[in-house]
Amino acid sequence: MSADYKFKVQIFPAAKPRRVPKVVSDELKGAASAKAISRMKKESVDCPVLKKEVAFLVCFACPSFLRRVEGVVDCAGGQPPPADWIIG
Repeated sequence: MSADYKFKVQIFPAAKPRRVPKVVSDELKGAASAKAISRMKKESVDCPVLKKEVAFLVCFACPSFLRRVEGVVDCAGGQPPPADWIIG
């Protein structure tokens, strides 16, 4: 398997769940079940592209997201998520 990712980012439970824009939630409705989306709202990552903590759902919808395996996200490290997706 080739290393097509630039960063490996650890997923961690958020101390306080971060707000997720409605645009992101609507975009993910067909991609994941309601139960999975509810669980993912309570998780965060330290985004290497933005260099700050973001909600995992924002990371999941980001163009640089490649895959999530066992609590670790493989990130391409290229294009960041749109600025209006970042709250706080």
